[in-house]
Amino acid sequence: MYYHEIDPVLLQLGSFKLYWYGVMYLLAMWLVWWLARRQTRFALSGWEREEVDNLLLYSAVGALLGARLGLFLFYQPSILLTDPLSPLRIWEGGMSFHGGLIGGLLGAWLVGRHYHKGLFKITDFLVPLIPVGLFFIAIANFINGELWGRITAVPWAVIFQKADLEPRHPVQLYEAASLGLALFTYLWWQVIQVPPRRILTGSFLLGYGLLRVLNDLFRDADSVDGYLAWEWLTIGQLLSLPMIIAGSLILYFAYKKKEATSL
Repeated sequence: MYYHEIDPVLLQLGSFKLYWYGVMYLLAMWLVWWLARRQTRFALSGWEREEVDNLLLYSAVGALLGARLGLFLFYQPSILLTDPLSPLRIWEGGMSFHGGLIGGLLGAWLVGRHYHKGLFKITDFLVPLIPVGLFFIAIANFINGELWGRITAVPWAVIFQKADLEPRHPVQLYEAASLGLALFTYLWWQVIQVPPRRILTGSFLLGYGLLRVLNDLFRDADSVDGYLAWEWLTIGQLLSLPMIIAGSLILYFAYKKKEATSL
């Protein structure tokens, strides 16, 4: 059993404070950019470096706006009605992955349309990079001692000071290992294989959806604004169901048609 005592401040010089959370975001952005540049070297990628830089920029802005707006639309709609400007106060924290995914894809689509790229050519290029961000964000959540899991008696349980003195599942680490490391490894392996069009997109949607449903079973109710039903169904799981369905259908038709390279 581990007692969580990690200081969220990595470095302090006078009044200046460098937070682990900010460092994790910077590492994620740098690694995503580096990997995206690497993808342009693969045969038949169809992407130039300048195009990739613009793609990442628009995707990041869209993801940030979508994540903030999605938080209030999906989880706190009453606050959005009483305080419509609340999504703009980014410094207050709080993000929704599903909202960020929608916003990021919209931003990427705008760039792709400018460069005359098809929808799945855009998404197949982007989705292997998303788990990188998920990994670092999950690690940052663990360092901050937030979004903890259910009370448990497993040997690797963690006592989070911000919660209570009860041992809990370190679900943030579960997410880092599954939604981050495992999903990235599988998708990047597929990138190297140069799969048919849509395979990467379908694999990501299905993989994330299934892993999110599984991980949320270990989340605490307070971490996901309560359960919708049966003391285990969360909003995150419900929002992941369309991803599972869409991913399954995309994979079915992709393998049936087997268009040329996804990259």
